[in-house]
Amino acid sequence: MVKKYFIALCMIFVSVCSADAYQLLSSKEMGKNDAKNQTVVVKCTTDTGKVSNQTCTLRRYVKCTQRGENMSCNGWQPWQDLRNPHKQYSDWRSAASACCRAKGLR
Repeated sequence: MVKKYFIALCMIFVSVCSADAYQLLSSKEMGKNDAKNQTVVVKCTTDTGKVSNQTCTLRRYVKCTQRGENMSCNGWQPWQDLRNPHKQYSDWRSAASACCRAKGLR
């Protein structure tokens, strides 16, 4: 009985102290044989671990070298927070964390 309470308390502590406490709402990839993009929407959480109604929309585009018939696409551009598209991130989790922190959330 005490062991169950200890495990539950540890899980609550980890979830409250986690730096990346957001909820993935959606992820989709668009396009075929043209400009492809991937969009991820996350909900931020409060310091107490409750899900907020504030969201962050993150997007990355396929990396293409030329336009028209000679277009060659390979790999992805860095992730961007649509609220601040000039900043770039190596993965969507770091972009989500930065976006939520900017809103005073996690």
